[in-house]
This record gives sequence, structure tokens and C-alpha cells, in this order.
Amino acid sequence: MKIARIKIKNFRGIKDGEILFPDHVVLVGDNNSGKSTILEAIDLVLGPERLSKHPVIDEHDFYAGQYIDNENNPIDIQIEVILINLTADQQLHFRNHLEFWNKINNQLIEGPPPEATDDENVKIALRIGFKGYYDLDEDDFFGETFFLSPTNLEGESFDKLSTRDKRKIGFLYLRTLRTGTRALSLERGSLLDIILKLKEIRPQMWEDVLSQLHEVSVAKDPELGISDILISVQEAVRKIVPVECADSPSLKVSHLTREHLRKVLTVFMGTGVCIEDGTEYLAPYTHQGTGTINILVLTLLSIIAELKQNVIFAMEEPETAIPPHTQKRVINSVIAKSSQAIFTSHSPYVLEEVSPSQIISINRLNGVLTSFPVNLPPAIKEKMYREEIKRRFCEAILARRILIVEGRTEYDVIRSVSGRLEEIDPSKYSSLDSLGISIINAMTDTQIAPLGDYFRKLGKITYAIFDKQEKEESLLIKNSVDYAYESAEKGIENVILNESKDTALKDFALAIVKSGEWPTHLKDLMPTEEMSIEDIKSSLRKYFKSNKGEGAIANFLEQCTKDEMPKYFVDIIDSISCTVMTKFESKHDEPTIVEEGD
Repeated sequence: MKIARIKIKNFRGIKDGEILFPDHVVLVGDNNSGKSTILEAIDLVLGPERLSKHPVIDEHDFYAGQYIDNENNPIDIQIEVILINLTADQQLHFRNHLEFWNKINNQLIEGPPPEATDDENVKIALRIGFKGYYDLDEDDFFGETFFLSPTNLEGESFDKLSTRDKRKIGFLYLRTLRTGTRALSLERGSLLDIILKLKEIRPQMWEDVLSQLHEVSVAKDPELGISDILISVQEAVRKIVPVECADSPSLKVSHLTREHLRKVLTVFMGTGVCIEDGTEYLAPYTHQGTGTINILVLTLLSIIAELKQNVIFAMEEPETAIPPHTQKRVINSVIAKSSQAIFTSHSPYVLEEVSPSQIISINRLNGVLTSFPVNLPPAIKEKMYREEIKRRFCEAILARRILIVEGRTEYDVIRSVSGRLEEIDPSKYSSLDSLGISIINAMTDTQIAPLGDYFRKLGKITYAIFDKQEKEESLLIKNSVDYAYESAEKGIENVILNESKDTALKDFALAIVKSGEWPTHLKDLMPTEEMSIEDIKSSLRKYFKSNKGEGAIANFLEQCTKDEMPKYFVDIIDSISCTVMTKFESKHDEPTIVEEGD
């Protein structure tokens, strides 16, 4: 079984949204874009234990906190999930509620002729809904899940979806911050409890444990003073009530019930530390390191997957406190053992383990949730993606803002300028990394426009730096990105040599000679104190071009002051900083064109 589609209305930060899911999926997007809300919405519909919480929802679960309108009518939270790929056993169990889903147009088939359901792209589907609402009479919040097909009583109600039904579906959700807190306890819904239920093990130890605890008396020793106080209480009470009342007061462990026990019982594990008698000190497993806890949780998940054979896993940020090689193993393990795995992530190592078609970019604007399948970048073949640009591409997908540059030199230069400006004046400037800008090398100016279109469709805010172009090519690039920065020069060497301070260029050239690093093949052009600035620039032009792959221009800029740098690059950093710091930012803003000399 797998989720094919979810629709969400009025839930938390999502006023309205719809997402189509591939078989396995990683949801990516900026912080607060709605990734966790999507998983929480699925849990409201499919989580077996979710509706046992009271209240199921509260004021803050409604979009903008609004659960009644101006006329005191309730505003409902509505969530719809469509499930496909049902097993034979699930089809039998849900036989009265099945529909048909067309995978080509991603639509339910309504009242089809019989032959339409025989198409290989048409799958048996199960449509389930959740409704959360405020009841004015009860002055409380309620939530319920139900089958959305068929309707009863002339379309006025639906059959209830029970906890047993949800267990038949098999959905498990691991939240980031609470991943390990209930894993190895016996609390209802914990991973250990789920495993016991799947194995049909019913531990009958509650009465024995409660009986043993009842016999444990605390602080009976008169020297502690507590027993004397309790006797004084008894004597005072007897002056008011009959003798048989308030008899024999003593301090017990607690008034535990089996539900209390479920919450307090937990597994203890060795810490690697020995006490004085040489035995290992044991502590609750939650006191282990975060990474160890996550590995324990994933081990339990593996056990559940093997027992259930058909489970949907939803997991927030599996990379938390786990090194890269373990992240990869975790992702592959969960995918291999589940019918569908749904992750949220900020890790390129996680994204590397799935294909681009399994990555969904999430965006939210004014409460409207949009999602975009990533797929391969333009002009990139699958082999090239795997071998050359996977990491670079994954980092860009995880960022909200993308800066596209036409070559490696521009890539190094803009990073150097932003880093140097931050170093010079940290109160005014932040590096591009700090601003959340991911830089991607287009490798050629002809790929800037396609990449701009591609990242914009993913909901990214896009920037581009490029040499002076012919009018038609320039317009193409400017229309493909949100912010375009075109140089007045053809070739980055010209920008550096024509806009940098002459004294900075001369000092840099002479420093290279003094250090003995001036290339021998350019010996005839070696700069000297007596050379004119034009001759030094001519020598540096050859030097920059012959050392292009070694970051020569970036090295020059890293030792410049702000006034010594080309104004073109300083203006770019200023402009980018302004767009990031603008409070109300929209990817639909008109492009800002920065020309040399503006």
C-alpha cells in the first residue's frame, strides 16, 4: 500500500494544498515551508494511536488559529488521503470502500464503464478523510476519520475508520524530536508495544508487579522522622473520624495502575561505565547518545517492517545526529523494507540515495501549498547526474535561493568576494552561505537560462551572474531568473583588470614574483617595480588566464579591501543581501538588473 495523493485544508500553516506522491519520496523545502505539517496531516488520517490523544486537535492546529468564522460557524480542518497498491488481504478487508485511481491523469474514476478499470494504469484505491472541528455546545475540539466512499444516508455521512482499520493499513510516523522517547517503553503506541502486538504477545505481568510494589514501604525507619509525622497525622484524624478510618498510614511507592506502569517501564542499557564493584552501570536507554538512540529506533523499525511486510514509513530528518555513511544505510534500509517511505530532509547525503523523480520540492505562499517534482536538471543525463553533479545538485535543491554562475572562475570569485566583505565588515555583510544562497556552476553561459527556468519552477528564488551577452541572449537569461547581474565586460579578467584599483593589482603582481610563484612559462612578462600599470595588467591578464583553474582571481580578491575590489561584484553582494533581508519576499518580484557602473 502507498499514498498516491493528499489534500489538506485549514491545517496549521496550510490553508489549501495538494501533493502527489511517487513510490518513495523525500520532501525538501525551506524551514517552515510545511514539510512536517504534511506528515502530521497524514498521521491524523492514518495513525492508529493519533485520535486517542485528547483533544485530538487544538486552536493552534487550525490555519491562522481560526476555527470559527465571523458568524460563529465552524471552520473545519479537512484532510483527504488516497491509497493505492493494496494487497489482496487489504482489498478483502476494505472491499466495501474501494474505488479506482488513474495513475496517468492522477484522478479517481467516477462511474466508469467496466472496461476502464481493466487498464494497467488504473489501480484499486482507498479514499480516507479526516475532519477536525470545534463544537460550540461542548466548547471543545474533536476529530474523526472515515471512509470517503461510499456515502450513507443520502450523502450526509460516511462509515467510520476504526483503529483496527488503520492498523490494517500500517502507517508509522517518527517525529524528529521525539524519535527515541517512547521506542523501548511499553506505552501504548510505542515501537516495542507495536512489535508485541504484531507478534501477538500479551505480557501478563501487571498484577504481579503492582502487588510487589504495594508491599514496598518507604521511610519506615523512625530515625528518618517521616513515620513519626504520619503517626501524628493518624492521631489527629482519629479525634475527628472513627477508629477504623485513616489507619496505619505509611509511605508507598505510588498509586500506580497498569497505565502508569506502561508509561514508566523502560529498558535500561549499559553505559560503558563501571561502578566501584566492577559491574557496569545501567541507565535508561534514552540517556544514550542521540545517534545511538536513532540507530536503536531504526532497528525496531526493521523488526516491524519484517513482521508486517506492508508498511508506510514517514520519518522526519533521518540524518539527525547520524554520520553521512549511516544516513545512506538508514535510507536504503527503510526503503527496502517498506511499501512506501516518506522522508523530510535537509541532507544532500539523503537525497543522493534517491532519484530526482523521488524528490518533491515544497513551497508555501500565503497558506497555499505547492509541490514540484524535481526530476533531472536540463541537459543533464542520468549518468552525468550520478557521476558528476549529484552533490552539487542536491545542495541546490535543499536551498531556497539559487545563484547561477556561468563558470568555475565566477563560482570562486563570488564566494571570495562575499567572504572577504563579511571579514571586512561583519555588521553589514554576510557570506552567501550565511544568506542561504546555494551557488551552482552552469559550466557555460548557454545553460544559465535553462537552469534558471528549472529552479524557478521548483519555487526557488533565482539569481544569475554572467558576462555581457548579445541582446537576445541577455533577455533570455533575464526572463529566466528573478535577479540578473550582467557584466559590461566580456570575460571576467576584463572586469578584474578594468575595475580593480591599480595599486592593488600592482601589489598583488609583485607579491607573486617575490614569493617565487610567477610561472616560468611567463618569465618574459614577469612584473617589476619599473613596469607601467598597463604592462602589469597585460602580464596579469596572461597570468589569470593560465591559472584559471587554480583560483588566481579569487586569490587576488581575498586580499583586497572593499574599495580595491571591482564595484560590479560589491554591488552584486549588496543587491543579493537586500533581497534576502526584505521582509516580504516574493519570487514574482521584477528582476533587478545590475549593470557595470550602476
